Amino acid sequence: MTRPVDTADTGRPVSVKEWRLNLYLSEHDPDTTARIVLDTGDNVLESCAEARRSPYDCAVPDIGDELAAGRALIALGRDLLRAAAGDIEAVGAPEATSSAPLWSTGE
Repeated sequence: MTRPVDTADTGRPVSVKEWRLNLYLSEHDPDTTARIVLDTGDNVLESCAEARRSPYDCAVPDIGDELAAGRALIALGRDLLRAAAGDIEAVGAPEATSSAPLWSTGE
């Protein structure tokens, strides 16, 4: 959903968008799965990730939730960056390069 919002600074309307993100967590000990669905209004992106508790660790469900959700969010971020790169290429703009990586290559 996009709607104009007036700003006092410039007097020009600013476009405000609302994207809906749903995060679903399911646990089947020792595994936790996170599924994220992002609805931009124009596109829907989905990402999934898992976390597995070691049999030697005590059961703390919140840790599995955090790990699985964090991994799914990172994957969704990468998908968004790939989509943006494809859109940039589609409009014929030169490829932008960043001086610093957005994440370490070890992830």
